[in-house]
Amino acid sequence: MADESVKASKRILEPYDRISEALFGLIMVLTFTGSLSVAEAGREDVRIMLIGALGCNIAWGLIDAILYLMGCLADKGRALMTFKAVRSAASPQKAQQLIAGALPPLLASVLQPAELESMRQRLAELPEPAKPAKLDGSDWWGAVGVFLLVFLSTLPVSVPFIFIHSTMTAMRVSNLVAIIMLFATGYAFGRCVGRSPWAIGVGMVILGCVLVAITMALGG
Repeated sequence: MADESVKASKRILEPYDRISEALFGLIMVLTFTGSLSVAEAGREDVRIMLIGALGCNIAWGLIDAILYLMGCLADKGRALMTFKAVRSAASPQKAQQLIAGALPPLLASVLQPAELESMRQRLAELPEPAKPAKLDGSDWWGAVGVFLLVFLSTLPVSVPFIFIHSTMTAMRVSNLVAIIMLFATGYAFGRCVGRSPWAIGVGMVILGCVLVAITMALGG
């Protein structure tokens, strides 16, 4: 069916999406924990910091989820527009150019005109889509996943401040957890892009610390 032809083929959340959302939430919470003064902070300061960190990540989780849904709708809309443009193209050659333009560059570069023409003919045989692009269940589940990743990444870094009374000890444990999480996200990203996971993991720790420092310096 034509509607099926414009559905996104990717999983609910690709590995890169999961990694980037977890990293975003982690950096956000680190801007709060990093602003806490170990020498001066009391339990009330810790409580205010935790409320601020959780509230901020809830808000940004919702915003990110909405942006994710907008991106899904935009992708489906572009796919549907390309599908219609191919069907109404003035010539087979123009339709082939549209198909090639919608494909990843590497894939498009190895396709022969006969292969593009076969794709054009198969698209022409599909019925006209009766409905505009719309979100489906997988998109909404993806948005829920985005929110949870941003929010849940707050918890491991925040938990030490809840159960450890000494602010200095809690800060050290929290920072250790943050370093491990930064390394883990970098390691996973390295595997996704075919680079050395260990090198990317170490690089992500450094990059995360730099981003947190910049965010704090700019008042974020």
